[in-house]
Order: sequence, then structure tokens, then C-alpha cells
Amino acid sequence: MAVKIRLTRTGRKKLPSYRVVVADSQAPRDGRYIARVGVYDPKENPPRFLVDEQLTLKWLHRGAQPTETVRSLLRKAGIWKKFHEEKREKKAVA
Repeated sequence: MAVKIRLTRTGRKKLPSYRVVVADSQAPRDGRYIARVGVYDPKENPPRFLVDEQLTLKWLHRGAQPTETVRSLLRKAGIWKKFHEEKREKKAVA
């Protein structure tokens, strides 16, 4: 089972907000998910992106692949850089 970290849409018509979820890659966009790790609201000024950093890092270390949009949001939040630093540290220790 391939696992992705992606957005699932919530909110009403013309006023989107999203949940950042960990889901099976075969599941529909707004379908069943494994875990909810955060929220993203692009309509706020500035856009709101709240994510549980530890839970997200845990799923990334387990092999979950973020979509391009989620990856760019993780980069802006600094989580993607932290993930790669931790990965590099594990390699150096081994």
C-alpha cells in the first residue's frame, strides 16, 4: 500500500479549506484517510497552514510521499528541511 500525504477539500462552494491527511494513494481525494496531520486555509490573509510537525515527520520517515502541493507547504513551514536533516543524521550515525 503506497501512502501519500495530501490535501482533502472541505468548506463550501467557492470557499475552500483543506485538511492535510495521510491516505492510501488509491483512495479518492475526499475519501477515507489514515490520519489527519493538519489544516490549510488558502483564503485567509496570509494563508493559514497548521500541521502537527512530529506526526508529519513520523509519517515521512515511514515512507509517506507528499504531493507537490503539500511538499511546497512543508518547505515553507521548514518541516521538509528538518526531515532531510534528520535523514542525513541517521545516515551519518549508521
